[in-house]
Amino acid sequence: MDADLAALPDDIDALKAALALERVQRREADAHLAVAQAKASADAALIAHQKLRIAKLERQIYGPRSERSARLIDQLTLQFEELEASATEDELAAEIAVAKTTAVAGFTRARPERNTFPEHLPRERVVIDPPVACDCCGGTRLRKLGEDVTRTLEVITRQWKVIETVREKFTCRDCEKISQAPAPFHVIPRGWAGASLLAMILFEKFGQHQPLNRQAERYALEGVPISLSTMADAVGACCTVLEPLSRLLEAHVMASERLHGDDTTVPVLALGKCDVARCWVYVRDDRPFGGSDPPAAMFYYSRDRRGEHPQVHLANYSGILQADAFGGYTKLYEPQRSPGPIGEAACWVHARRPFFAMADLEENARRKAAGKKEIVVSPIAIEIVRRIDALFEIERSINGQTADYRKAVRQVQSAPLVAELDAYMHEQCAKLSRGHDLAKAMNYMFKRWNSFTRFLDDGRVCLSNNAAERALRGIALGRKSWLFCGSDRGGQRAAAMYSLIISAKMNDVDPQAWLADVLARIATHPAHRLDELLPWNWAAKVSALVAAAA
Repeated sequence: MDADLAALPDDIDALKAALALERVQRREADAHLAVAQAKASADAALIAHQKLRIAKLERQIYGPRSERSARLIDQLTLQFEELEASATEDELAAEIAVAKTTAVAGFTRARPERNTFPEHLPRERVVIDPPVACDCCGGTRLRKLGEDVTRTLEVITRQWKVIETVREKFTCRDCEKISQAPAPFHVIPRGWAGASLLAMILFEKFGQHQPLNRQAERYALEGVPISLSTMADAVGACCTVLEPLSRLLEAHVMASERLHGDDTTVPVLALGKCDVARCWVYVRDDRPFGGSDPPAAMFYYSRDRRGEHPQVHLANYSGILQADAFGGYTKLYEPQRSPGPIGEAACWVHARRPFFAMADLEENARRKAAGKKEIVVSPIAIEIVRRIDALFEIERSINGQTADYRKAVRQVQSAPLVAELDAYMHEQCAKLSRGHDLAKAMNYMFKRWNSFTRFLDDGRVCLSNNAAERALRGIALGRKSWLFCGSDRGGQRAAAMYSLIISAKMNDVDPQAWLADVLARIATHPAHRLDELLPWNWAAKVSALVAAAA
């Protein structure tokens, strides 16, 4: 190390030159690495495509010998879909890296001929205003030389059409220089689909949980055959385009004074089996304590449920976390944690559930009517549920009020009820055996009593973690449709798109309409004003435009 430092020149100009050379070499190395990654991803997608074709041909030749062959084709289809999208992402990353250098050759994937513009679709001819003066000399003696036509497949309320954007070319009579309007912007490189169609594909896949192969089947029935690889390319490219918005959304969520956190299982396709991965969510919602900041949700994907994942997600966060008693959160609550300890706020809904299971009179009546074995109904559980419900009744009356007002009401009305509940549970727990279900449910609360009573001293805290559970509800429902993620990269893409779509829904914004407008504008939108495209800012601007037009 000392020898390397001694070899450096002492002259400032020489040091600058050496630093510039080092930066050029680093950019070239990054470009070579990105190109290699793009080639590897393209090869993986090609192999998956060939495996899928072989499986389909074998099924066609030998017939469906079992249901397993059909499931295998579904798995290969999903795997190919994810690899194709990953290959497009890597190709775009390679193009960006190569553009920063002059000595590295780019990489472009070979794609099959696309037949995505059926002849029977109506054509809408959009002619861009031609130039009125020569771009070279400024002369006005222009004559038409020809035109370039860019075809874009677009969908408007399920009415398919091909938009032909015409760019007329003119040549100058004075200097023979050809003048032509610039090519229209496409959402994705070598784009074939309009913003509305791309938004529909994304929303159907991530918002409505319809895999691309099912979408392709439906579009083919409508007379518009679109190949699976073409749609997967579009998904990968759109996720890359929307990544800056995801980062802005993440910064907004992590700036919250209080977060709701939870996770759910996500099956992911593995070699010869199906692993169980996790999808994490952190929700910012200040509306219960009168906050004016817009709500939003940030999703993350991980292959397992180790505690290191939430510790990475919340590495720069300090505030209040409302979550269950998952052990992976424990290190977040340590006093010596940097940048500061996170305050733990427990969920009373989680605590109430085991008591409610032993106090559900209606369920017991249904089981009795059906001739099933009745569950044991506990008078102690009924009383605890009644007392917890009284706390929630108070919360409903102060929902949406300021944090100070909520704290004042809780100190007067909720604090005595919590003290009485604590005394009642200690009294009853002393009469029960250690292994009794009621005793276990009570001890769960006793061990975290400070977390359960934090809401009494902080008006920002909610009694429940329902906000996070609502955000995860779509994934739980969608699992029956998409069955599993095709890969870890697919899980990460899904988490990013869930963040955007769920955040739009939380702000009462139509996700598909918002995505269509954002995809159409994001490439030409100033980078320093990118926050204008976030769902809540976008909705406010649209409302203002509608009001002005009226």
